Amino acid sequence: MEEIVNKVANSALEIFDLEDYYPKGIRSQIDISLWLLEGLLLKEKDFRLHLQLHDWSQYQDQYIALNCSTDAIVPAWASILVAIQLAPYAHKIVNGTIEDLDSALYEELLTKIDYSIYENKAVIIKGCSKKPVPMRAYILVAHYLQPFARSIMYGEACSAVPLFKAPKKG
Repeated sequence: MEEIVNKVANSALEIFDLEDYYPKGIRSQIDISLWLLEGLLLKEKDFRLHLQLHDWSQYQDQYIALNCSTDAIVPAWASILVAIQLAPYAHKIVNGTIEDLDSALYEELLTKIDYSIYENKAVIIKGCSKKPVPMRAYILVAHYLQPFARSIMYGEACSAVPLFKAPKKG
């Protein structure tokens, strides 16, 4: 009987798992439409009063995404004013959704990695994750790996999709 060999375990593939870099911490969405008249009209005096009465300390050490969920036309200063109120408490504040927030967090993290350790290696960007890794993070890591990796694949070692293969040298 022939021995069964786990070729995946014995391969020289490097796995890049974005989930390993997922920033720990609470993410919160703040919808400023809650402080608008009928969710649509910004009355400056009322808006400032809502901000003054709001308990900003509840966002201590959190990552915050600011948005307006209605079709209200909100002046830029309104979001900036909310961000100023949050600044003493929040780790990071972005305009947009939680996915926009996660994209911004990954953008910061991925620029700090030394990709030279993947020089001339076959790399799989792990595709399945239990955490909400945004598509932007996958695109960025492929971009940062490309100058170094011999090849880049996406998915799992048993069923990876080839994405990039460096041209043969000399």
